[in-house]
Amino acid sequence: MADSTSSVSSRVVPQPECGGDAKSENVSPNLTEIIVIRHGETEWNADGRIQGHLDVELNDSGRQQAMAVAARLSREPRISVIYSSDLKRAHETAETIARSCGGLEVIKDPHLRERHLGDLQGISLREAAQSQPMAYKAFLSDRSDQVIPGGGESLDQLYQRCTSCLQRIAKKHRGERVVVVSHGGAIRALHRRASPHRRSKSKIWNTSVGILHLSDKDEWTIKLWADISHLNKTGFLDSGFGGDKTSG
Repeated sequence: MADSTSSVSSRVVPQPECGGDAKSENVSPNLTEIIVIRHGETEWNADGRIQGHLDVELNDSGRQQAMAVAARLSREPRISVIYSSDLKRAHETAETIARSCGGLEVIKDPHLRERHLGDLQGISLREAAQSQPMAYKAFLSDRSDQVIPGGGESLDQLYQRCTSCLQRIAKKHRGERVVVVSHGGAIRALHRRASPHRRSKSKIWNTSVGILHLSDKDEWTIKLWADISHLNKTGFLDSGFGGDKTSG
């Protein structure tokens, strides 16, 4: 597991207004600004069904959410490239953003996938205690190294996979702004790396926006977290499944 005890400052600052001075902002050459976005809503999100690595498409609400966050980003400072989980719900969200931002390239990376939840995938959390008691018990465990029966990952494995991926992206794009479209559990793992001593109390809503600065000294700084101001007219589910027992 990657070292989560390195010195990392953590603070949240307001998002700049769209347009205007925001377009003149430059990213320091010794860091990468990564805009982390959760995919739009799916029918399984709406039904409370656990997705994990199962490949579920966006529903109509999810597509509207994707268009809303794409419109937001199109008015903000220039983005260099978009990285996305290879699962449909994330990739479709990323492609929607790419079209609104001048036809940017979308690079699919399976390391940005949601946590593999083993035997819990495809069932609702309400059903899990009775239909998959062993997997459900593992899911509720306080141990970060507890894997979930049926090929599922531990939180430590998820952490290692996602944070290593983001570090590779940051190293490749110093001085640039990059969008990463991922999933609730993966995004919680990134928050854990950036703020190891403070658990995020914010739900990771569909198409919520976070901004991380990753420096060449391997320092991670949170600039914005779980912002959904672009969804005021679109709506969103009051849930943010994050791959662990604290999930909404």
